[in-house]
Amino acid sequence: MLSIGDYDPLLYGANDDKALVAVEHVEKRGGKDGITLFFRRDGEIVRETDSFEPFIIAAADDADGCAGVVRSEELAGKGELDTLLFFEKWKDYSKARSWLSRETGFTPSAIGAPYLCFNDPVQQYLMLTGRTLFLGMSFEDISRLQVDIECVTSEGYEFCNAARAGDRIVAIGLGDQSGWMEVLSGEELDEKSLLERFVALVRERDPDVIEGHNIFNFDLPYIVERAKRHKVKLTLGRDGSAPRKRPSRFSVGERTISYSRFEVFGRHVVDTMFLLQAYDVSHRSLDGFGLKDAAIHFGFAAKDRTYIEGSEISAEFARKPKRVMDYVKDDVAETGALSGLLSMSGFVQAQILPYSYQNVCVRGNATKIDALMIREYLRNRTALPKPGAAREFAGGYTDIFMQGVVRDVHHCDVRSLYPSLMLTRKLAPRSDELGVFLRLLEVLRDFRLQAKEKMAAAGSDAEKSHFDALQATFKVLINSFYGYLGFQRGRFCDFGRAGKVTEDGRSLLKQMIDWLKEHGAQPVEIDTDGIYYVPPGGGDGSDQCSVISDQREKFRGDFQKSLPEGIEVEFDGEYEAMYSYKMKNYALLTSDGEMVIKGAALKSRGLEPFQRSFLRESIRMRLEGREKEIPALRNRYKKAIEEREWPIRELAKTENLQDAPGTYAEKQRKGKGSKRATYELALRSGREYRAGDQVSYYVTGEKKSVAVHENSKLVSEWDPKDRDENVPYYLAKLEALYKKFGEEDSQQEMGL
Repeated sequence: MLSIGDYDPLLYGANDDKALVAVEHVEKRGGKDGITLFFRRDGEIVRETDSFEPFIIAAADDADGCAGVVRSEELAGKGELDTLLFFEKWKDYSKARSWLSRETGFTPSAIGAPYLCFNDPVQQYLMLTGRTLFLGMSFEDISRLQVDIECVTSEGYEFCNAARAGDRIVAIGLGDQSGWMEVLSGEELDEKSLLERFVALVRERDPDVIEGHNIFNFDLPYIVERAKRHKVKLTLGRDGSAPRKRPSRFSVGERTISYSRFEVFGRHVVDTMFLLQAYDVSHRSLDGFGLKDAAIHFGFAAKDRTYIEGSEISAEFARKPKRVMDYVKDDVAETGALSGLLSMSGFVQAQILPYSYQNVCVRGNATKIDALMIREYLRNRTALPKPGAAREFAGGYTDIFMQGVVRDVHHCDVRSLYPSLMLTRKLAPRSDELGVFLRLLEVLRDFRLQAKEKMAAAGSDAEKSHFDALQATFKVLINSFYGYLGFQRGRFCDFGRAGKVTEDGRSLLKQMIDWLKEHGAQPVEIDTDGIYYVPPGGGDGSDQCSVISDQREKFRGDFQKSLPEGIEVEFDGEYEAMYSYKMKNYALLTSDGEMVIKGAALKSRGLEPFQRSFLRESIRMRLEGREKEIPALRNRYKKAIEEREWPIRELAKTENLQDAPGTYAEKQRKGKGSKRATYELALRSGREYRAGDQVSYYVTGEKKSVAVHENSKLVSEWDPKDRDENVPYYLAKLEALYKKFGEEDSQQEMGL
């Protein structure tokens, strides 16, 4: 790993204390508030305490008369927020925040407020002291515990709900990175005993991190509800406290997910489903966010792993409880593998950012850069500006030049296009009087280069993985600096500079496209900083490999020489074929037969399972030059639907109830919103469905055009001996999909 000799306070904070694994705020009835620090030293947890004064940064005139201030500091510089106010207790800070809101007319979250508050005491402490978590540690040094539960469901329901008396936990699986694993079985223990043993194991293993897949919206809420029913004390915190719960939201890409945030004193809770969704924003290659899908996608699903449909857990537990325990064991193992793959980036960021590790995993990149900027201004006791005014500006350059199937496609990527432009052309926020923005960007770039060099020279897989995580993390942060300029809540945002960056980027990329065309290459698609193209002589079936290889190396060298100083192009992919459907929606076939599909149009999660399968199979046929087989594929699917060969799950949709059925019914009574099958079925069932429950349903009837909310049934009501799925409806869906993607058997060119 990077040694402490590489330590830079701009990046890692002003305090180089190592092996800090958790920070907790402690409110005291008498005297000042305090902080409890947890260090992992020689494998053991060591506790220390520190003093803590909450703070607010405000404009001096607006802060005049603020109650509860124990001391203040004048900040240097030109920024409007020029006074640092300190308080003895968090309660005093909260009262001052309310006072400032009343007196100024600006809420704490309002853009342009003449004061700045961080409503997280741990973040405040870390920003002020310059401490960060995990400094000097490797990922293997922290203790991570994976948790998974399985439950049985009352008869007549498809999915379990902790509030129903008849539902209960029948298995709790736990494991950690040492290879230890234990599954608590409901066949041997009643539910209360299961929960008591679970608490004992957590305290015994004493993890720094508790991990689970969908742990926030399923496992922990379920455990808490059932523990409450049985009066089991969930003393999971390192101080013997129970988990604290509050509603929260996680934003990733275009999605915002509401969830129940749980905080466990002295530990961090990480949801691998959130990590998976963050991964998919940049890769767009996942078919779903379920644990099984992820394990198959990343290749760590065991060949003999046990698979049980969620709706079948109850029946399987009644028949073969051991099989359910095997299923839980596999879930725990896959959760650990998924976390090991995806959470290392968060671990590395926690060494840099003034956040708890749990918060690092759910905060946006622009917010993280903002925190680094403000921390450095605090360290230098320099006043902060108000955010710049928002305004419209043009985005990056995206275009499509060819559609259909294209052979011999290469990909080149301008290495950190926007960061390179910002550094070479000094495009920084005009309000950043200390010059922190470009210095941070340059330090991150240099550290990434160091990490890549050390990764290449690593002597072990663990060391290589560490440096790979470092360089990948730095890359993500580096590429987020442009987004920060256009982030309205960023303290140093500058929409004018953001527009200048994209303007320069578009100009450069258009020059690159022109160069490719002039030198015999055929662009296929461009997306902000990456170009798919057919090289000169590509796609002609030539087998003169050595000659073509030499020509392409020269072509690439000449291409690089044509670029301005400081701009580097990376040739990072060669593909047997590309199916270019429309902008940002395409499929790639690698030389070893792997297929990569990107874009919602080609793998929409709103399609029924049989549609996704058909689409995937037909795309592969196109890529492999077997387009003539697609009609036969369509006929095979048609026959399966007509002769009712598939289990109903292939035709069914599964959706979450965002509202309680009663809330939906009230909206319908008031004429608000359209009718939806999921809610109509929940209401008609007579069962006590709740918000968050899942409903799986299929369409019935004998005509292809039916009102789905009037012609559908729950999957649990399906009778395999008296099948009633709507064959014409599903045939029409298949035919529509076939026609939609069946009219592009020949390559189309645009603008060539």
